[in-house]
Order: sequence, then C-alpha cells, then structure tokens
Amino acid sequence: MILVFIEHKDCVLNKTSLEAVAAAQAIGKDLGLKATAVIPCGSGECTLAQEIAGYDLEKVIVAKSEKLGTYTPDGYADAWEQVIKATNPQYVVMSHTYQVRDFAPKVAARLGREVVGDVIRYRAEGGKLVLTRRIFLGKLDADVTVGGEAPYFVTFQSGSFRGENAAKGSAAVETMDVSVGDLRMTPEAPFQEAKASVDLTKSEIIVAVGRGIKSQENIAVAQQLADVLGADLAASRPICDNDWLPIDRQIGSSGQTVAPKVYIALGISGAIQHIVGMKNAGTIVAINKDAEAPIFDIADYGIVGDLFEAVPVMVEEIKKANG
Repeated sequence: MILVFIEHKDCVLNKTSLEAVAAAQAIGKDLGLKATAVIPCGSGECTLAQEIAGYDLEKVIVAKSEKLGTYTPDGYADAWEQVIKATNPQYVVMSHTYQVRDFAPKVAARLGREVVGDVIRYRAEGGKLVLTRRIFLGKLDADVTVGGEAPYFVTFQSGSFRGENAAKGSAAVETMDVSVGDLRMTPEAPFQEAKASVDLTKSEIIVAVGRGIKSQENIAVAQQLADVLGADLAASRPICDNDWLPIDRQIGSSGQTVAPKVYIALGISGAIQHIVGMKNAGTIVAINKDAEAPIFDIADYGIVGDLFEAVPVMVEEIKKANG
C-alpha cells in the first residue's frame, strides 16, 4: 500500500495534493501497489472526501479528531503515526509543501525512518525506488535509495507530476478516529498582509521579467502581455530588490517555486537561483537578446531578440487570435 497525504485548509484542497496522488498512482503502477489517500479532518463533516474519492485509489481514509480542525505539527504527527501503524504502508507520499516539511520529519523520526524530500523524479529498479533530488541549488542531480524496513517517506517537488494527470476512478471512503495528545502550541489566525499577497503557485500562466526590462516604467510592456493572456506577472530577484515589483512576485530560490502550464521569461538570463523556482513549468518561453543566455537551455521555445520589439507583436497576435 501507498499512503498519500491530502493537504487542505477548511476542506479547500491544496492543488499540489493532486500531484502527490498522481505520483502515488505512478509508483503503485510500477511496484504493483494500490494508493490510499488520507485526509486529516476536525469534528465536522469532511466534504473533501467525496472529491478525492473520485480518483483511482483503493480508498480514502478520513482521519478524524476535533484537534485536527486547524493544523498543528503535534496534532498531524499523532494522527499520521496512528494511520501508518494501522495500515502498514510500503510508502508514504506527500507534496513538498511548507506544512509537510514541518510535520513529516516528526512522524518519520517517531518510526525510526527517514524522509527523502524534494524529489523531482524516480525510477523503479528491482522492486525499489531510486529517487532523484537536486542539490547545490540545482547544479547537480543526486540519485538516492532508502534502506531498512518500510514505510519509506517521500516528498515530491511541486511540478514533478501534473495534478491533471491523476487518474480518475471510484474509491470507498472510511473514517478512522485518531487520538491526538496535548498540543504544545495554539495556532493563531494566519498572517495576512494589509494588501493580499499573490500566490503564484496557483497560477496557470506566468509572465516574468528580468534585468532586460531595463526600468520600472517598462514593466507595463510585460503587463500588457500578461493581461491578454490572463496571466500573473512575476520577476527575478533583481527586479524585486530594486522595488520595481513587490517581493511576493519573486520567483527563485529566495522567492516562490512555481509550476504553471506556461512560463514566459522576458529579459531573464537564467541564473540557477531563478531556474530552480520555475524549471518545472509545463512550457517555457524565453525572450532574450543574448543567444547564449542559460534560460535557453531549459526553454521549450526561444526568441533571440529585443523584448521591446517581440512583446508588442505577441500582444497583437494574441488579440487577433482571441477575436
């Protein structure tokens, strides 16, 4: 069995959980195992369970306790420890979110196991998995195998699998009451800035600008392209360091990690610190005057030229196509 963690907030699904479902299904197919989803839930009804039951899973387990209504690492660790001991899975698969990074190592440590985190792909060899992680800010890929007894904990980087590729099906839903001990912290309301920040991880199309935009005033050129595409505007670190765009628009190792369907890089050279934040995009389009810019190494489509000449043409052609 493979257990896959379904992350949500007040029964609103974190879409990366569907990527974890797709990963668990793929692993299960290679190893001859069935995947089971686990949803932590408070005292109320879990409306998310039926949605997840619409995927090709053996079953959906709703782990219930009134102390699971709001996330705490202690509460989730207690719940997961009990679910794992009750089901005896071979693998525990999760998306590499901030929440998972917080509680998953606690669970693994309680069971005397390790977590292989931020995995970008895998291959099956001899009935076991060889897991690939990027190290040194993406400069190298490292293949990792896990020894010892199951369960094996694996978290996948956002974009390593596509949520829309998760196979549909019909799964039974069952409730498992779990006992949660004392919580050593009281969660407060989530921090919210006065102006709502942008969650680029949910964007399907992103138009990102780099040094090649030259000045803050020229960002309007990129905004026009974003508007006709229904895209969100983002940036490399130098743009945000200069306060040309707010920090919540930054993509890269010190910003957000995204995996949109389409990523358009305007005047971005492709430093490794930026690439690690967007390399899992479905389709990457790059426009840069430098034909040797590293961004072209990962781009699916590239335009070697002046973005100030190329972008207006793209905007006009997209308008024509949209009627």
